[in-house]
Amino acid sequence: MKKIIIGCLCLLATGLTYSQSEEELKASLAAKKDSIDAIQGRADAVQAQIDALPGWKLGAFGTIGVNLSNFSNWYAQGIPNNSSGNIGFTVNSFANLNRDKFFWKNALTTNFSWVKLDDKDDPADESGFRQTVDVFNLSSLYGWKIRKHLALSALGEYRTTLLSNFNDPGYLDLGVGATWTPVENLVVVVHPLNYNFVFSSGDSVFNSSMGTKIMADYTREIGAISFKTNLSAFMSYESSNYNNWTWTNSFSYKLWKMIGVGFDFGLRSNKQEALNYAINTLGDTGATFDTIDNKLQTYWTLGVSYKF
Repeated sequence: MKKIIIGCLCLLATGLTYSQSEEELKASLAAKKDSIDAIQGRADAVQAQIDALPGWKLGAFGTIGVNLSNFSNWYAQGIPNNSSGNIGFTVNSFANLNRDKFFWKNALTTNFSWVKLDDKDDPADESGFRQTVDVFNLSSLYGWKIRKHLALSALGEYRTTLLSNFNDPGYLDLGVGATWTPVENLVVVVHPLNYNFVFSSGDSVFNSSMGTKIMADYTREIGAISFKTNLSAFMSYESSNYNNWTWTNSFSYKLWKMIGVGFDFGLRSNKQEALNYAINTLGDTGATFDTIDNKLQTYWTLGVSYKF
């Protein structure tokens, strides 16, 4: 009986010691986490002061997505002998200058991807990579500050495909108006005096016109997260058939050093492009603005990201 009592007392003492040690370790861990948060807060404050300094601010981040596969005699699928792949990448870069009286913001967004499905049993099929996504957008915004968050501004924005059908079509917006910067990293542009130049070869449905240009851009880094969202829209005074808008988004989460996971997606609506596709690609020569189905254009890319 005495041995049993002594054994129980030993177990109880061990449990109390373990519980006390666990509580002490948890308390120590909580204190260290608080210290890390405090250090990060001070570092973020210093970085904010650096970002607020006048001068050029340069930056870029992008996403790379790669998927390659090869099958031989895999009879369970419809094409047992094939090689396939999907390669895509996105780059978002900026060069901004901020002074007491003016600012100058420049941005470049590109998104390219290629895909292939080579049926080795069909010598007539397409064996190489084919371009699927082709986005090129370059903008330059100059503003003369008249209030803390308001400026008179001029904008030039060029959009086209770069790898195929370069400048066919191509869009160049040139206009003046006002720019609103209500919070840091957010830019809202409204230019009621804007001309939308549309470039294309041969006989086409594309037309240039006068209208209002609206652009909103928000680019920010929060810890390991980098993201950018941009909306660019044109509303024609001549015809609603000439309206167009594009909304692009890029997200990147840093996992290790400069490497992380990235996700990009975009939405677009352009009735002139829809009509041109119906006539020149689908061969519907009788198509008009009133008969075409102007479907929403979309793309997305998921893959490894790299911050420059």
